[in-house]
Amino acid sequence: MVLGTSSGAGKSLMTAALCRVLKRRGDTPLPFKGQNMSNNAWVDQAGGEMAYSQALQAWAAGLEPQCAMNPVLLKPQGDSTSEVIHLGQSVGSCRAEHYYRDWFRPGWAAIRAGLRELQSTHPEGRLVLEGAGSPVEVNLQPRDLTNLRLAQYLRARCILVADIERGGVFAQLVGTLALLRPVERPLIGGLLINRFRGRRELFDEGRRWLEVHTGIPVLGVMPWLDELFPPEDSLDLLERRGRKHGAELEIAVLKLPSLSNFSDLDPLEAEPSVQLRWVAPGEELGQPDAVVVPGSKQTLRDLEALTRSGLGEALRGYATGGGHVFGICGGLQLLGRELHDPDGLEGAAGIAVAGVGLLPLRTAFKQTKALRQRRSAALWPPSSADSVELEGFELHRGQTALLEPCQPLCRDAELGWVQALGDDGGLVAGTYLHGVFESGPWRRHWLNRLRQRRGLPSLSERQPHHSRQRDALLDRLADAFEQHVNLEPLLRPQ
Repeated sequence: MVLGTSSGAGKSLMTAALCRVLKRRGDTPLPFKGQNMSNNAWVDQAGGEMAYSQALQAWAAGLEPQCAMNPVLLKPQGDSTSEVIHLGQSVGSCRAEHYYRDWFRPGWAAIRAGLRELQSTHPEGRLVLEGAGSPVEVNLQPRDLTNLRLAQYLRARCILVADIERGGVFAQLVGTLALLRPVERPLIGGLLINRFRGRRELFDEGRRWLEVHTGIPVLGVMPWLDELFPPEDSLDLLERRGRKHGAELEIAVLKLPSLSNFSDLDPLEAEPSVQLRWVAPGEELGQPDAVVVPGSKQTLRDLEALTRSGLGEALRGYATGGGHVFGICGGLQLLGRELHDPDGLEGAAGIAVAGVGLLPLRTAFKQTKALRQRRSAALWPPSSADSVELEGFELHRGQTALLEPCQPLCRDAELGWVQALGDDGGLVAGTYLHGVFESGPWRRHWLNRLRQRRGLPSLSERQPHHSRQRDALLDRLADAFEQHVNLEPLLRPQ
């Protein structure tokens, strides 16, 4: 089990690296996070919703993601309320102060059911667990579903990860160990220092001090990942900083208050010629080469933020003045003319509001979610080359209908639409297909239309699916993990 001294210590990537290393050694690693809180989701082949980080770990393990790997998912909705997902399906919403009172027992039951399903599907597998936050939040310890309760239940050998970049790494580790109960401390089999900058031998004295004062071996010191990966190859969107050298296109991404599924932007972030610029309500939109409106967990709340800040009006002016806009899922809904909430799923029941108005769409929110993987042949942008197949998944409550004829984006017309605006070259498109940019040929064809407007030469459209690049990055992450971390103390038979 990979535990962390805090949220953001690097548990998710270290777990992914561990999965790939074990796979290389002939094991069948089974990634598992009992409870996760995230709006960055994935839909498995059975139509179950799970956190994207566990999908990434599944790919690292060479497995198809399944929602049993993340049996409890909390999706924040704002106002201290989260949607509760058990074993891939929504089971309601809950306020934070009531969660452990109302959802502790059902959550623990879902976690045990997920374990049974995963182990029955892969009886030869070795569980690789990821904790959540800190395992020693003393006010939550008696009700903690996914850290030491799970470690004790499974008798897991635990690695405790600390982020040295934040400072205070000795206090992080020693303080966490001091707060463990006597029955829990023997579970910690090794310490891991993450995100170390510079020469590792400078930490040798600190390493010895930790081992003497804790009695627990320091398994390794992982370097800062920016030293291993070029910025466009980083695995974690939130760790990307600075501008790329040689970027020729600037694409603005609206940083919605209820932003979800930002992993949809990873393939664009990985393009060396593309610089993404995040624009929050209240900030200037400017004149980028394109604007992407990403997914939203609370579409009506984000629409209100766009309207109140003036960013919605700026987006209309940008599009009608010749700009290119692309919306994904909630972003597609925002770009429509009408949004209806008959059952009060996002506010007062029966509310109807005007959208940004760039596509002739009416969306009504329904109780039932669309949760399924999809494939469809692209019809736009038009190409003389062979048909390009798009693949991804739907994850939305809204049902969207056309108010007037509109060009479909792909063969399954309900997955997206395209509309030209006026004589200045403005164009607005959108899709319900999460993962649309993962198709290398389609993404490059879309980027080449933007490049042609700038008089730039076209990029090759003979691009593999983004999953191949992601897999290569996971290999490089695992290479670094094997170089800097000694797992043998944890892998010896007990």
